[in-house]
This record gives sequence, C-alpha cells and structure tokens, in this order.
Amino acid sequence: MNRLAQTALLFLLGATLLHAGTTDLYLRYVKEGLRPLVLLAGAVLIATAAATLWYDRRGAPAHDHHREPRVSWLLTLPVLALILVAPPALGSYSAAHTGTALTKPFGFPALPAGDAPLRLAVADYAGRAIYDDGRALRDRELKITGFVTLDRTGAPYLVRMGLNCCAADAQPVKIALTGDTPPVLRPDTWLEITGTYTPRRTKDPVNNGPIPYLDVTTARPVPTPHDPYDETWNS
Repeated sequence: MNRLAQTALLFLLGATLLHAGTTDLYLRYVKEGLRPLVLLAGAVLIATAAATLWYDRRGAPAHDHHREPRVSWLLTLPVLALILVAPPALGSYSAAHTGTALTKPFGFPALPAGDAPLRLAVADYAGRAIYDDGRALRDRELKITGFVTLDRTGAPYLVRMGLNCCAADAQPVKIALTGDTPPVLRPDTWLEITGTYTPRRTKDPVNNGPIPYLDVTTARPVPTPHDPYDETWNS
C-alpha cells in the first residue's frame, strides 16, 4: 500500500464517519450522545488525508515512498463494512441469551399527574416496579414500547437494549408480559403495550435477575424507533 492509497483510505474512512454521523447510521454502533465525537473523528481523518496528500505533492524524498506490507490492505475491510453493510440493531437473539441488566436507580423522579396514559421506558418501568414496589405506577394506565423476545419456554418479554457506550456493551432490560397478550408474538416485533402495573415478578432464566410483569390491556405493532437503544439507560 503506497502513500496515495493510504491517503485515499484515510479520506474514505473519514467521509464514511461523517456520513454515519450526519444520518442515523451511527446509532447502530454508538449511543446518541456520541454523535459529536463521530463527526470529529471523521473530520480529523479527512484533514489527515489532506495533509498527507499535500506533503506528498510537495515532493517528499524518494526513500519515503516505500510500500507497506500487503496486510495493510486489510484496513479497507472496516471501511467497506461501514459503506456496504448497515447492521440491524441488536434484537431478540441477544436479549434471549443475555441476562437482564436492571440496576437500582439512585432515585425516582416524580411522574406527571393526570388521567392520560403514562408513557414510560422499559428500564423506567422495570426499575420502579422492582425497586420502588410500583408505588407511583398503581392505578395508572401505562404505555411502553419495546421489541419482543421469547425465552426457551416461549414466555414473552418486552425488551429494550441499553448502551453504556456502544453496541458492543449493549445489555437488555426485560419486562414479562401477562394479561391480554397477542396469541402470536414474533421475536423482534416492536410493540406499543398499553397495560397496568402488577406486583407479580419472575427471575431471568439466564442470570436470575429480577423481571417485573406488566398486565397487558392492548398491544399494537409499531415501526422500529429512531433510536432502537434505550436512551434513558443511564437516567
């Protein structure tokens, strides 16, 4: 790989990062708050490519134009992967093989009052149901969105994957479903569940972590959300 090829690769990788950062593609790899760093990395790589090309055009000494080992071309693989393959967000397979990562929050902010259905994140409902005994959830109609996964017995869960940083560290939080659940539930189907709190609980068959139930009133399919990972993970 000569200097010109290195420059082209740097530029292509930088442009790919800028493309990912200016679209929703980056959400498949890192959490939403890291968009500025993705854009910065893309800009730095393009600037480096431009500086390398400028240096080369100025007429670097001939001995600087050596060829790198052929294995260097393997660096093109992650670039091609970013360009050609947009991986789906982690879904039911990962959730079914990973134990729930529910942790006790530092506190529970007050919920909006009123008779309208209360929209909650999966992790928020699970945390309040397990660690606050559902005190603020009782007698409230709830709406929660997540995707479906099934355990080995076919029991359904509503799941949202959360990120600490990137998709490599994604972990699920699960809610078990009871009540008026659809007769057929397909893994990876995104549902908006309307239901009510129930004190019933179970343990995750993978890691024995606590999983609360939700008493389902209605369930309707919805499109995959803009950010498939739970943005309230660290709240």
